[in-house]
Amino acid sequence: MDWLPLLSTLAGAAIGIVATLIADRNRWKHEDVKEARRLRLDIYTQYTTTVKVLGETLRALAEREHPSDDERALALRQAFRDSDIAIASEQMWLIAPQPVVKASNSVFHCLRRICDGYIDGSAVSSPEDRARWEARGKAAAKMRKLMREDLGFGPLTERHSPPLNDDNS
Repeated sequence: MDWLPLLSTLAGAAIGIVATLIADRNRWKHEDVKEARRLRLDIYTQYTTTVKVLGETLRALAEREHPSDDERALALRQAFRDSDIAIASEQMWLIAPQPVVKASNSVFHCLRRICDGYIDGSAVSSPEDRARWEARGKAAAKMRKLMREDLGFGPLTERHSPPLNDDNS
């Protein structure tokens, strides 16, 4: 009996199966990488949007008249809680790489200082308020830069928000 045709057929089949398995594995890995990137993009978008909306809400509440300082403080604290920034922050802690987590945490604490400043009676656009907002702007710019790097996007050439000065708030 001639074993050569049988062995060559088996070898060819084995090579075909192995090649298919390798190609499938590479395709699955590529899909996993794409899905992980898509998930980080969604989480980063949610976080940056939450940060922006919370900042606008805090400023609007601080500008509004309140019957008392206690009611102003209560409204500001409630806005911070209702913003879902805690949820967005936890998602960052679970999914993002360490540099992005550190930067997003810095933005979170900047917003906390802004809120606390308004609770303590700081006026909107006061020098202290402008300094807090400038710190938040710098922290947010660093965070976005790290997010873009993580997602494989190039750096931006302009800042998201211009620095605060006496002409704009």
